[in-house]
Amino acid sequence: MTEAAIKAMIHLLDDSDQEVVTMVEQQIRTLGPSIIPVLESEWETESLNPILQTKIENLIHDFQWQSVKTRLQLWKESGGMDLLEGMWILATYRYPDYTFEQLKVEMDQLYYEVWPQMREELHPMDQVKVLNTVLFDQLKFGPNSKNFHAANNSFINNVLSSKKGNPISLCVIYMWVAQKLGLPIYGVNLPNLFVLTYKQKGLQFYINVFNKGLIFNKIDIDNYIAQLNLTPNEIYYKPCTNLEIIRRVIRNLLMAYEKAGEQEYKDELTDLIDLLD
Repeated sequence: MTEAAIKAMIHLLDDSDQEVVTMVEQQIRTLGPSIIPVLESEWETESLNPILQTKIENLIHDFQWQSVKTRLQLWKESGGMDLLEGMWILATYRYPDYTFEQLKVEMDQLYYEVWPQMREELHPMDQVKVLNTVLFDQLKFGPNSKNFHAANNSFINNVLSSKKGNPISLCVIYMWVAQKLGLPIYGVNLPNLFVLTYKQKGLQFYINVFNKGLIFNKIDIDNYIAQLNLTPNEIYYKPCTNLEIIRRVIRNLLMAYEKAGEQEYKDELTDLIDLLD
């Protein structure tokens, strides 16, 4: 279908005959996300027609939403091996123009900041301290304590630009850099707090990225679980999967929007959680 024909159909969305509107909208939806640029162009030219603008906005959102679902489904079915890809897919939920290539460039830059200062002969704890120094002291990454529940804390592009995030988003960035450096550092699903663990050849300790990379041990987790009056569980001590990480990020987003009173995102985010479950 030509661009002129698509534009003509878009203008029929404002027709006085509801049957015509319904038929046209169904036809537009069959064209798929490839027509988003045309929709965006028409949205800009319809500033004096707020009703038509709203209908165009809804179509654009629905196309973008379906793209997120499709990509996340494919990511899951492929094994969810690339955590960074999963985080990028979630970022496109609100930032559809953000590309995976942009994310990779930003993350690679962090790696190049740390790599020259890392030494293989260092003890693992000292290697972690080097990583802490670069990310927290030199690059100034840190917790967004003032707006802990803000949705932007869960979108990796925002965290990279603001250098502020929640525990899990900061952990994802920290873990990706650490693994690219060859360090066996993984995520751990603690209740109310996401942390990391260094685990290799009989050596295991934990890292609280939300507290500037504070190193702690299993006894500290025991005490933490006891304070919460919870029964000890193996998942509180061992590495979790990328799928579990992305699922938790989505739950954080759901909570953030609920606290902000933005209920319109609830059903879509719930669908994403169900998709991963």
